[in-house]
Amino acid sequence: MVVAAASGVTLPASASASASASAVGLLTNLAHLDFLGATVSPPAAAGHSTYGSGPVGVLWTYADHRDDGSYARVGGGAYDPATDTYGQGAFNADDLARAAVVYLRHYKLRHDSHSLAAARGLLRGLTFLQTASGPRAGNVVLWMQPDGTLNPSADPVELPDPSDSGPSYWLARTVWALGEGYAVFRTVDPGFAAFLRSRLELAIAALERQVLVRYGQWNVVDGRRVPAWLIVAGADATSEAVLGLSAYVRAGGSARARKALARFASAVAAMGAGDTRSWPFRALLPWGESISDWHAWGAQMPSALAAAAKALGDHSLLGPAIGDAAGFTPLLLTAGGPDNGWLPAPIDRTQIAYGVDARVQGLLSVARAADRPGLRQVAAFAAAWYFGANRAGEPTYDPATGRTFDGVSGDGVINRNSGAESTIHGLLSMLALDSHAEVARMAQAFAGGGRTLSGLAVVEAEGAALAGGATVVTPPSAWTGESQWSNGSYVALPPGATATWIVDAAQQPRLVLPIVNLLPGSGRSVWKAGSAALDAAAPGAATAGSVALGSVDHGKVGPQGISAAPGALLPITLKGVLPAGATSFTSIASGPSVQIDAVLLLPLISSLRLGRGLLLTSVDAHTRSVSLPMAATSYSYDSTGRLRSRQSTARAVVLPGGFTVVC
Repeated sequence: MVVAAASGVTLPASASASASASAVGLLTNLAHLDFLGATVSPPAAAGHSTYGSGPVGVLWTYADHRDDGSYARVGGGAYDPATDTYGQGAFNADDLARAAVVYLRHYKLRHDSHSLAAARGLLRGLTFLQTASGPRAGNVVLWMQPDGTLNPSADPVELPDPSDSGPSYWLARTVWALGEGYAVFRTVDPGFAAFLRSRLELAIAALERQVLVRYGQWNVVDGRRVPAWLIVAGADATSEAVLGLSAYVRAGGSARARKALARFASAVAAMGAGDTRSWPFRALLPWGESISDWHAWGAQMPSALAAAAKALGDHSLLGPAIGDAAGFTPLLLTAGGPDNGWLPAPIDRTQIAYGVDARVQGLLSVARAADRPGLRQVAAFAAAWYFGANRAGEPTYDPATGRTFDGVSGDGVINRNSGAESTIHGLLSMLALDSHAEVARMAQAFAGGGRTLSGLAVVEAEGAALAGGATVVTPPSAWTGESQWSNGSYVALPPGATATWIVDAAQQPRLVLPIVNLLPGSGRSVWKAGSAALDAAAPGAATAGSVALGSVDHGKVGPQGISAAPGALLPITLKGVLPAGATSFTSIASGPSVQIDAVLLLPLISSLRLGRGLLLTSVDAHTRSVSLPMAATSYSYDSTGRLRSRQSTARAVVLPGGFTVVC
């Protein structure tokens, strides 16, 4: 039976009985997370057991905002009031695992007995969801109904189905929670820690037979070698397992765990790609079946590599982590923040706490592990999202209640629900900020003074003036199987056809990155920049006033391999730059037809101003000097995040491929 309120209950936000509300001066408040919590006595299920007896801890999946300001705890999927069940369930392993990490980290920070008890309850609930015997031993059932009944096959269907029939995100997150749980409980409750250790070893065994059996094997994705031993083909999922394995190894975990950690960390590190001027700008890609997809949610790769480097004493893992934190993340922030998806154009502009937290954790973790304190300054720009430096211009985290809203849409509308995932990752960020008081102070100060940015811009292909038989094509689905057509369409240019785009003039040069579908047998496109007047007079002509930007070989792509779609939808950096003041650019096709999705324009120096704080990031090959409104202190970092100069003048120096913070 459920030893808590029934499903769908509505309680006022103040009704949560948190024993560890935020202390004065601290940001972390567990009240809303406590409100989402419950206990349940699950009925017997073959192959499932937990430590001790009595009810286990669980967590409601969603909290829907009501008109009166209260919140209703609900499960996932369609609800059947006759049976008090959901198509998915009320509680899930993903959230139990991550909520346990919140309570464990809060205990480590505050030595709070409530948090220790809550973590214990959730870890007992999580291990009941883990299948402990039989051919699926070590795997995890995702969903549980309000009465504690397991629901291995959810509606709508999720893969793997049944949910404990193979490796999964929830198995990776179970490893995360068990690893951090063992590290805490080994000193306060050795008996419970021994149980957690046995269950973690069971999970590692499952990963060995299902994933690590492919260690050393490589897949091919559009010509790129990608490790075949990522959990569910994801560096994102694998990174969360790496966090748990790192904690376990540092706490004296087994040789088997150390071996698994080294192998998984090497796979995550191999997903770093691009350089300071080319896609994906040194980001660690999250999905091992696409080189055209970056998403913010779950992208814990830099923090995982930092943790693994420390646990293993392997500093080679820090290179890809530094590239992601010091290279890609500043560009992401100046482009508008941690959008859900660059596919490869920034199509999904929704921003959620999961993605923001991954940026904050990565910056702080790499700063500590690689001795790059400047990344903490960048973390303040990222964390300011919670306090109002977002498209809505309003706080998404409330320290008085511990609620984190479920996200901000691309057009600036806040989703005021506050479910488990957003609450968890908001609190993980707050715990990190409470451990870095200066970063917390900067983040809150930055959020109080407005937000302006100048960064990556998208020009849709179908907005061009087309000539010579060029056409707009709208495929049946925008999703290609590995990436997505921006705005759902592309432009097809047969031989000799042209497309000309009119753009606003800019005060500085910009990189031009056409997003093209690289397909074997495709032709070429030649690109030039000019003025609107010249190109209007002779569209597509090589006018005296034009500037050559370069060309793209649309047929230059490697073997498809395991990729779901032929070819690759990728941004290609042209050799030339769009000059300052240019108002147009043109593409001219030659040879077989070519496909253009969109064009990315990236200033050589992008900027994000939050109040009195300014973040500048460079894709230039040369050092540049930027004029400031008044004298201020600027910190100039190179492409590896090392501080190279500090000065107090009315000009800021920005190093090639580096970033500068002015505050």
